[in-house]
Amino acid sequence: MPSKRQRVPEDDPLTRACAPPPNETPTEREIRICAEQEAKRISDAIDEEINRQRIAERKGPKAVKILLLGQSESGKSTTLKNFQLMNSPKAFRTERASWRAVIQLNVVQSIHIILELMSKAHAHTHPSSSSIPSRPSTSSGSPKEYPPLTAEHLKLKMRLAPLMQVEEALIRKLLPPGVGAHALAGMMNLPYAERMHASPQRPEVSVNSAGSWKGAFSRLINGTARQSCESSDMIDFENPEDPGVVLAACADDMIRLWADPTVKKLLEIEKMRPEEMAGFFLDALDRVTAPRYVPTDDDILRARLKTLGVTEYRFNMRSGTLGSNIGHDWRVFDVGGQRSLRAAWVPFFDDMNAIIFLAPISCFDQVLQEDPSVNRLADSVLLWKTIVSNPLLKKTDLVLFLNKCDILRAKLNSGIRLGDYIVSYGSRPNDFECASQYLRKKFAALMKEHSPERPFYCHFTSVTDTKSTTLILQNVQDMIVRDNLKRSALVG
Repeated sequence: MPSKRQRVPEDDPLTRACAPPPNETPTEREIRICAEQEAKRISDAIDEEINRQRIAERKGPKAVKILLLGQSESGKSTTLKNFQLMNSPKAFRTERASWRAVIQLNVVQSIHIILELMSKAHAHTHPSSSSIPSRPSTSSGSPKEYPPLTAEHLKLKMRLAPLMQVEEALIRKLLPPGVGAHALAGMMNLPYAERMHASPQRPEVSVNSAGSWKGAFSRLINGTARQSCESSDMIDFENPEDPGVVLAACADDMIRLWADPTVKKLLEIEKMRPEEMAGFFLDALDRVTAPRYVPTDDDILRARLKTLGVTEYRFNMRSGTLGSNIGHDWRVFDVGGQRSLRAAWVPFFDDMNAIIFLAPISCFDQVLQEDPSVNRLADSVLLWKTIVSNPLLKKTDLVLFLNKCDILRAKLNSGIRLGDYIVSYGSRPNDFECASQYLRKKFAALMKEHSPERPFYCHFTSVTDTKSTTLILQNVQDMIVRDNLKRSALVG
């Protein structure tokens, strides 16, 4: 009976790829065989290490995983930084040079928003003398009445023109190679206010979380000895091309601009509040523009740089804090909050111990950057409803951070009424205590309606406040440990 084994065609591409080169000499053959044996040794070692890690993970304590969720600019990245500081007090020690450049970019962009607003106001009041065309108002209300700019305002604006080159240089360093020129040209042609409010048509400066963007700003020295040094030791303060040189030269003018009553009035008319934006440093210009400025940990917490992709932070809990069957290995994941990125959340739902959901309750009078027809607070409420009702998360602890309480308090104290934007709030007192409790009850009601068996963990937070946030995160970690122990039937 003939064999049913299928014959391998003579022109099989795999056979050709594995065949030795034609006319191979004995020496070449020996070299080739040695290389193949070395490649196999490395491959076997990798397989062995993977298997060892897999076995160790099965036998050892399982890692505790925490996912940070919330809309864009809700405070997720700042919360992740707080986790880093809490568990590694020197976490930013080698990153200060990098964050210095980010903070410089934040300062320049904030100033340019004001300069662009001044140009708009001048074009509106002096259309014939301005090179910027006056755009008709799209608002259905009455035309805006801008205060007139003086000659001194225009001189001040001109003296700050060098900041344009500083911004361009910093953005050029941030953008990934290959797309920098195109993206930079598109961004620099936008009005500054539009650059700071990204949409699918208006890209914001962003970096890939997996990229080594931090190294772009530091004058790093090779060798492991430098790894333990403060990165401020690596800043070349004497370099004439350092952006800090221009910022220091423009410092007095920037301080004068931010304190100017006419500028304050312009911002009020446009309902722009830079102090509520991430990356706000205009109240600290004298410090952050100093020639030898080095960022503090609080500065790094406040710095704004949008990252794409998933950022993961790993740390080990101190010995004795956890039960014997609860992993010392903790992992915190920060994922993008823009609407276009929310589909990427679902793959993380399967194996999370806890989700920290951040809802910025100060944004009751703001709209989504991606969709100006949607109120930001309403979007957070709908997102929370989606999370608490998701069947994939029914065994996951949910912790709610009602965030940016400091900004909410300031808004209410300034006379901005919550009831003007949240109709159901009615005529209740326009103070922080009443407003915050009202919003807490709204979020709690959704939890009770869609997941009544779960406890409601809620904290009022201002995640840029390191001290208070550290205490809250410690409580959250203890809660996660306690609930994991209960699930393991070790207590309770």
